Amino acid sequence: MKQEEIVTLLQDPTTLNFEDTKALHEVLRQYPYFQAARAVRLKGLKNLNSLHYNKELKLTAAHTADRGVLFDFITSEEFNQNQIAETIKEQSQKENQPQNAATPDENMSLDKALRMKYRESEQVFDPELFRSREEEEKASGGEDDLQIGKPLSFDRNENHSFSEWLKLASAKPVKRKQQTSEEEPRNRKFELIEEFIAKSPKINPTKSGKKINLAEEHLTAPEALMTETLARVYLEQKNYKKAIQAYKILILKNPEKSGFFADQIRAIEKLQDNNS
Repeated sequence: MKQEEIVTLLQDPTTLNFEDTKALHEVLRQYPYFQAARAVRLKGLKNLNSLHYNKELKLTAAHTADRGVLFDFITSEEFNQNQIAETIKEQSQKENQPQNAATPDENMSLDKALRMKYRESEQVFDPELFRSREEEEKASGGEDDLQIGKPLSFDRNENHSFSEWLKLASAKPVKRKQQTSEEEPRNRKFELIEEFIAKSPKINPTKSGKKINLAEEHLTAPEALMTETLARVYLEQKNYKKAIQAYKILILKNPEKSGFFADQIRAIEKLQDNNS
C-alpha cells in the first residue's frame, strides 16, 4: 500500500473496504506499532463483522500507549457509524411497510376468503407443526445462538467490560523439568531451611482472624457493572461459570428478557458439557 493511500484512509476511514483491510494487515507486519493504522484496520474488521475482530482488539490494545484513547475510539459514533446506519435503515423500512399488508384484497370474493380460512384451520391440526419439549430443546440453544466469535460491541459505560476483555482468558499450567543432579544440592538447602522453620518457636495469635476468600469475592462482577457485553466477554474467554452467573444476574436486572437469557444459559451449559 502506498503512503498516499494510507494517509487517505487515516483521514477518511469511511472509505475502508475489504481490500484496504488486507493491505493494512501487510503494513502492520512491517510497522507493528503504527497505532493509527491498527485503529483504522480494527474499524474495517468491525464493519465486515469479521471473526478476527475480537483477537485484533486485544492486539491493538497491546500496541496502544493509552488504552483509554482506544476505548473512546471503539465506543465513538465514528467507529460505529456503519452499525448505526444499518439500524436507521432497518427502522425506516419497518416504518414504510404497509400496516394492513396481510389483509385480503378488497375485491376478493367472500367464497374465496372462506376457503382460505378453512385451509388455514386445517393446518392448525397438522401434527408436523408441533414438536415435543425435547425437540424444542435440541432445536434451540446452539453455539450459533451464543454468537461466539462475533465482534464485541462496547459502549461508553462499559469500561469495566472492556478491562475484563483485555485480561488473560486462562492461565496455562507450568511445565516443570525433571530434576537433574545439579539441582539436588540446591534442593537440599531448601530442605534444611524448611527443617529450621519447623523447629523454630511459633507465635500463636490470640484471636482467630476471619477467613476471607478473595477468589469468591471477585467471582462475579457487581450487579451495577453487569451487562450483556460482559456476559459475552466471559463466554469468549471460555469462562463458562462466570458467563452463566452473569446471565443469571441479567435475568434479575432485566425480567423482560428473561426468556432470552435463560436460552443463553442452556446453550452455555450444553457447550460446557461438550467441552468437558
